[in-house]
Amino acid sequence: MRRVYLDFNASTPLDPRVAETMRAALQDGYGNPSSPHWAGAPAKQLVETGRGEVAALLGCAPEEVVFTSGGSEANNLALKGAFFAASDRPVHIITTRIEHPSVLAPCAFLERRGARVTYLPVDHTGLIDPDDLRRAIGSDTVLVSIMHANNETGTIEPIEACARIAREHRVLFHTDAAQSVGKIATRVEELGVDLLSIAGHKLYAPKGIGALYIRTGVRLEPLIHGAGHERGRRAGTESALLSSALGTACAIARDLSFVPEMQRLRDLFWDLLQERFGTRVVLNGHPDRRLPNTLNASFVGRVGADVLAAMPEVAASTGSACHSGQISLSPVLAAMGIAPAIGMGAIRFSLGRHTLQEEIEAVVEDLGQVLA
Repeated sequence: MRRVYLDFNASTPLDPRVAETMRAALQDGYGNPSSPHWAGAPAKQLVETGRGEVAALLGCAPEEVVFTSGGSEANNLALKGAFFAASDRPVHIITTRIEHPSVLAPCAFLERRGARVTYLPVDHTGLIDPDDLRRAIGSDTVLVSIMHANNETGTIEPIEACARIAREHRVLFHTDAAQSVGKIATRVEELGVDLLSIAGHKLYAPKGIGALYIRTGVRLEPLIHGAGHERGRRAGTESALLSSALGTACAIARDLSFVPEMQRLRDLFWDLLQERFGTRVVLNGHPDRRLPNTLNASFVGRVGADVLAAMPEVAASTGSACHSGQISLSPVLAAMGIAPAIGMGAIRFSLGRHTLQEEIEAVVEDLGQVLA
């Protein structure tokens, strides 16, 4: 069997058009973007053109986009920035039990510094109940952070409804959109969010670049202090190379015409698994409110990591973690109430823009041999 890559939620390859942008930037963008002379001007132009493309994808003003080193830094800036900007009073933060570690770990950090954090539950499909958010908001609530789509199951959260509740209480709302950008619409006005994080390597840009949308008027304490780059919100000389690469990736991501075919292949994948394994395979996540590329399936009575180990030509992921030789259930699946006998057999297959039907069929055939 030839190699098949079905781990696009973990990372994507560089789009050739992004690579071409980077080649040009390597030659023309070597100056410091903050320098006013002839060498700095082209670099500044590359940075600002990239910023404009990110803004066009999100439907915001360019000055509302702050470049970061990736999605993790963007999430940290949103959470810690809001906390330290309001730390002269009691701070309450609301998030969910299924967030990415780059949200959960900062929340734990802020708890050690006096913040009160509420972790909303999810149902068996991974969805939160907006009414739970409404009940959790108090007079000391400063920030709500709920991911747009889950990285493991692909379940899409009711962000519009949740952001509306936060706005009614004059509470900042942040969403981690690292997985959803480039797969579904992520216009900030439609979502109603104040802060939104993206990660370049999830949408065919290189690793090491991301961005945080910060609505005009929102004040965050910077994580990195220095010479006042990014309008004083993130110090450090901007990278013309990476900023322009993310910009090109975002320009490409505005075209979602590939999504119907991607979803067709994802659904075909699930149909073939059901035909092959019947009740021995279980879907994890919402059957409908799910990213068009994501299929998280559990092979009952098996361990997902062992199944993948027997398929070395297939690149996919499990949500389980291995500690000292012991494999534990994914925290996301545990929060969804998935029984260990089912959850331990979970494998996340995530498709890309150019995944082929023959690749899906080959993986199903390989699974049939491994699980025979």
